[in-house]
Amino acid sequence: MVELTFLGTGTSNGIPVIGCDCAVCHSHDPRDRRTRTSVRLRQGATTLLIDTAPELRGQMLASDTRRVDAVLYTHAHADHTAGLDDLRRFCEMQQQHIPVFATPATGSDLRARFAYAFADLFPFYGATPDLTLHEIDRPFAVANIAVTPVPVLHASLPIVGFRVGALAYVTDAKTVPAASMPLLRDLDILVLNALRQRPHPAHLSLDEALAIVAELRPRRAYLTHIAHEMGRHVEVEPALPAGVALAYDGLSVTVCDDRVDADTESDRTIGR
Repeated sequence: MVELTFLGTGTSNGIPVIGCDCAVCHSHDPRDRRTRTSVRLRQGATTLLIDTAPELRGQMLASDTRRVDAVLYTHAHADHTAGLDDLRRFCEMQQQHIPVFATPATGSDLRARFAYAFADLFPFYGATPDLTLHEIDRPFAVANIAVTPVPVLHASLPIVGFRVGALAYVTDAKTVPAASMPLLRDLDILVLNALRQRPHPAHLSLDEALAIVAELRPRRAYLTHIAHEMGRHVEVEPALPAGVALAYDGLSVTVCDDRVDADTESDRTIGR
């Protein structure tokens, strides 16, 4: 069984956006309040994070996450990495280094921005994150979880999504190369970014994301990395095709015995 919890589902500005008076930013629907994008994966006793959003501390508290065995990074942009320092609490609780997995390019950026996290500056855990960097260019495993990187393009920037069993997570893509499409077939759950309804030069729009979903035909698809320009959740979701939903902060879904267990989909929305 693999459980995926959406810790944050917003784009780089989050929702509400600073200084914005639109209906989404002033919505009282908790599904319209989106922190920056990251997720938690659990399989058995192993807990993984994909990305560390700037709000990571709050996301960990809201989801009652008490252990992190490893972090997988899609890319090095600030809205996906700026919460890295909050990993130090998990190093302290677990009394161990935490491995992080990233492509060589992303790993280089992480070392440049967070050099102290890879330097073992103190002889005890908790003062800083104590991380070990593992560069990836092929499938790998974290404890009992087999992970396959899925190369995609964020505008012209090569980044990665990840597949675990019958679940795949792709964010910030503008293009899914033809060579990566087979890695996303035969899925029970596909998570894919959909920024807004009109096109964007670096992210999939709603129609572009839905076209990929229609080609891949997962049993269920969830859209994430959503901007306020998408519109209110209550208005957008009913117009989506069957089997496609907007993700929201706090939503958990589970793949059980090679199929999506709809009964385990829960409304753990922050503030609900």
